[in-house]
Amino acid sequence: MSVHDDLSSMQRSLDELTRTVARLEQRLGGGGLEVRRVRTDADHLRESVALLRAAEAAPDAPKRPDLVPIPDTPYDGSLWTDSDDEGLGARDRRAP
Repeated sequence: MSVHDDLSSMQRSLDELTRTVARLEQRLGGGGLEVRRVRTDADHLRESVALLRAAEAAPDAPKRPDLVPIPDTPYDGSLWTDSDDEGLGARDRRAP
């Protein structure tokens, strides 16, 4: 089966689940916590299937940018001559 066929089958099953939950709500009453949980879970499943359908129908995701390699060699020490130590301030002044 293709992904589209699987999603369609899933949608049909969810439709049947929704109808069954509605019948249970009529018989048991909609005020019970258990029935509301089942209805909420079925709604979450419906939303998840809709997201899967949208992801399947969407064109290829945008290409991730190329990674920039960071060398393992130490940086040149002269890069840090005028820098402040984080949290300590400048080298020639006293920390607050």
